[in-house]
Amino acid sequence: MNWISNVVPPKIRSFLRRETPENLWVKCPESGQLVFHKDLEANLFVVPGSGYHMAIGAKARLANLFDNGRYDELPTPEVPSDPLKFRDIKRYSDRLKEYRTKTGASDAITLAAGKLEGLSVTVAVQDFAFQGGTLGMAAGEAIIAGMTAALERRTPFIIFTASGGARMQEGMFALMQMPRTTVAVRRLRAAGLPYIVVLTNPTTGGVTASYAMLGDIHIAEPGAVIGFAGARVIEQTIRERLPEGFQRAEYLKSHGMVDMVAPRAELRPLLARLCKLLTHAPQTDLPEPAAA
Repeated sequence: MNWISNVVPPKIRSFLRRETPENLWVKCPESGQLVFHKDLEANLFVVPGSGYHMAIGAKARLANLFDNGRYDELPTPEVPSDPLKFRDIKRYSDRLKEYRTKTGASDAITLAAGKLEGLSVTVAVQDFAFQGGTLGMAAGEAIIAGMTAALERRTPFIIFTASGGARMQEGMFALMQMPRTTVAVRRLRAAGLPYIVVLTNPTTGGVTASYAMLGDIHIAEPGAVIGFAGARVIEQTIRERLPEGFQRAEYLKSHGMVDMVAPRAELRPLLARLCKLLTHAPQTDLPEPAAA
């Protein structure tokens, strides 16, 4: 309680007190810097001072990737929502309803097709905001549907991964998505279509053990945690201290696990160049040769 609530009459109080949105300022987890939300959004959710890459929603990522922000969202297959009738402190079906309301998506994977610097591409985005981006039946079917769409359209397939692993509430049904998505990747490879993986923070568990590490090219965002088991679990198992930066994107690049680390602002032109190179399309952004 303060003097406004104690002394000032209610009608005057409403003029003195202004409601402030909860997300007006965002604190950088790395440096503690406070950033105005609109500035952070304009900078693709990368903290200007520290360069920390914060989570970005699927819609915002797709709008930034495609030409003029225009794309067609592709449908994802319907699957049984709760095959095991799982329940812990609450029913799994209720959890799904909460995440669908919160994110506006049916599950963790969003599929889209459009133009990237004039070249047709098919894209999948894994959203960590939907139950930690976990891989379940719906996500597995969506990835397979996206790869099938790329096969039909004869386009490169790009996936942005972000996941805590397989979805425990679906048990073996979730684990089976690992070999199923692996088979779909092999179909892309057999057709000679590029498969590019962009690893974002975090990409762990069964996702890392399957389609996330099967790309023709692996690009990681700066500072992304990439691995199978958590660092603490590994330390407790081997009873040794892990190296500084272990499982971070930069460490993995220096040890040959990823091909390159690219800031979010550079991903769009980089992906366009790679797709054109792998499909033998004209590199329109290359400089013209000097006249003799």
